[in-house]
Amino acid sequence: MLWLRRTVTTLALAAVPVLSLQAHSHDDSFTPDIVLSVTRQNISIGGMYRETTLVNNSLPGPTLRIPERKTIWIRVYNDIENDNVTIHWHGLAQAAYPFSDGAPLASQWPIPPKHFFDYELKAESGTAGTYYYHSHVGFQASTATGALIVEDPAGAPYTTDGERLVFLQEYWSQSDTQIKNGLESIPLRWSGEPKGWLINGKSISNYRAVDPSTRALSVIDVEPGKTYRFRFVGATALSLALLGFEKHGNLEIIEADGEYTQPYPVDLLQIGSGQRYSALFHAKSCQDLREDGQLDYYIQLESRDRNRVVTNYAVLRYENACNMTSQPVATNKNPETPPLNLPPTIDGYLDYALQPLEPNNFPTAEEVTRRVMLNVQVVMNQYFIWTINNYTWSEDADSLPATVPQTPYLVSLYQNQSAYLPNYEDAVANGGIDPKTGTYPAKIGEVLEIVFQQFGGKSVSGFGGGMLDTHPWHGHGIHHYDVGGGRGAWDPDTVEEKLEGKQPVLRDTTMLYRYERFVETDEKMGWRVWRIRVEQPGVWMVHCHTLQHMIQGMQTVWVNGDAEDILKVGKPDVEGYLLYGGNVYGNESHTPQVVHFDEMD
Repeated sequence: MLWLRRTVTTLALAAVPVLSLQAHSHDDSFTPDIVLSVTRQNISIGGMYRETTLVNNSLPGPTLRIPERKTIWIRVYNDIENDNVTIHWHGLAQAAYPFSDGAPLASQWPIPPKHFFDYELKAESGTAGTYYYHSHVGFQASTATGALIVEDPAGAPYTTDGERLVFLQEYWSQSDTQIKNGLESIPLRWSGEPKGWLINGKSISNYRAVDPSTRALSVIDVEPGKTYRFRFVGATALSLALLGFEKHGNLEIIEADGEYTQPYPVDLLQIGSGQRYSALFHAKSCQDLREDGQLDYYIQLESRDRNRVVTNYAVLRYENACNMTSQPVATNKNPETPPLNLPPTIDGYLDYALQPLEPNNFPTAEEVTRRVMLNVQVVMNQYFIWTINNYTWSEDADSLPATVPQTPYLVSLYQNQSAYLPNYEDAVANGGIDPKTGTYPAKIGEVLEIVFQQFGGKSVSGFGGGMLDTHPWHGHGIHHYDVGGGRGAWDPDTVEEKLEGKQPVLRDTTMLYRYERFVETDEKMGWRVWRIRVEQPGVWMVHCHTLQHMIQGMQTVWVNGDAEDILKVGKPDVEGYLLYGGNVYGNESHTPQVVHFDEMD
């Protein structure tokens, strides 16, 4: 389950550094724009106690709002005694500087216990939209997370009377460490289904409750006759979510993963881990409310493509501006009868339906320079390993404590280019993956078509063979043109037929559906296609965003560009980034020495 260190000859080593930048001392004279503290506490959630990883002592963490075109410094304190932390800025394709993407397998050493790190971000022009941040270590992202909004510089293209956040999470009774250790153990100890959904941090547990004070439904307030922008964030770990509003069916999708779209009407919202949508919500009029005879409506949330359906609720509450007499619903219990009969999984939800608000330079099939197949399959014995082209990439290198992680790939490149820069020709000859480093190299200017094809799983014992699952695939550092997906085996002619007359939107997280629970071993069932203009150099992860699958190896690392593209700043200037706990990491006794990468501009 490890990426291996092997010697490889390279095509384009960087003979000399392109730039030299002087480190800045981030002492008391330096003031970060935002400060986050990651802790681990035993708190009550939905009526049950759990050891939980938190950001700024809240669940979810605070909503961050940043402008376009301005460098933002975010200081992250790891106040956990015995675990590493990073923060990934999910969906900010061009915002993270080389060591600020927050991926410990690829771009940075994690923040050691009782240290802090200053992340440097810049949201480029045209990236206004809905994002979020989360830890990228182990299972921490299930709770160490919060919304991140890039604000429109001159007003959004759609006029609304306000906005509301719907932040979706799950929670378990086990701790992050217990879940991670169980997933990596032999025999496997599966996490099980979540004990409930969190909607804006609140829930009523579907597990035993010992603390009634936290058994509560989240309440979202609106006013009659107004139009709101609802920002939905799928900050989930495992489940595909299906959500509906009682007696409301008037949503219009206007944004997907930070990209504005033409309005598209939907009655229900289906959202996977890592995905975000904005929708126009048209509140009922006073006349509508009087006809219904109510001011409170349930929001119903259910899991899909899981072994068991987990259901939770929130309350949509209208301000009583209509002088009605209406009894509010109790927020300390779930409804006795589900108000909605939600359908099964909507396979292909919004595929070939969303259109960009503005032309987005979508590449045609004729522009594609290379196709890479990513064959996805689970291998089962007494363990589960998720493979991509028979490779896996996982966080732990060995049985050492979590505070001694394996070397991030970008660090390895800086330390020894000749050993770690992948061989492009060998990779092309091997279907896209460099056989010596296990990475996927790409040249700046290429137009790639990436095909995800799922195969029925392999089982050594024979039990459970042919298993499939649904996977939300996420790309760091790049947004992809979502070319859609379908059942069975991928076929390029089918793709072009479905694309006719369509212009796909740019996304960073899209769904590879399972369509069936089981098929024959090695049978093809379910595909997804991306097209990418390779423009952003760096070391980037492309992985399934289901946390359990990530821990079980369902991740790939892409190396975009030659050494001169990636290693723009000379090694002497970045030495502090190349050591675990190096001098770019501050603590009570050490002031960090930090490179300001925005000085390259």
